[in-house]
Amino acid sequence: MMWDYGMGHGWGWFGMGLFWLVFILLVLVAVKYLASKSAPRGDSPRGADKTAADYLDESYAKGEISREEFLQKREDLKRR
Repeated sequence: MMWDYGMGHGWGWFGMGLFWLVFILLVLVAVKYLASKSAPRGDSPRGADKTAADYLDESYAKGEISREEFLQKREDLKRR
């Protein structure tokens, strides 16, 4: 009984190539998913750190601080 040099079982080389392609794609998808979980969120671009002035502007925009408090803190930041 000859099995055509091993090519009669499954899909042969094509099946093995397909297996590795699917495996590599799954690994890449998992890496991208995990990387996106740890990425910073917000309006600033990736890797850009917010400054104290950015946080102050946000607080004022949200109404968390008054105009007078905003102006005073902005002046304090400019002095540094």
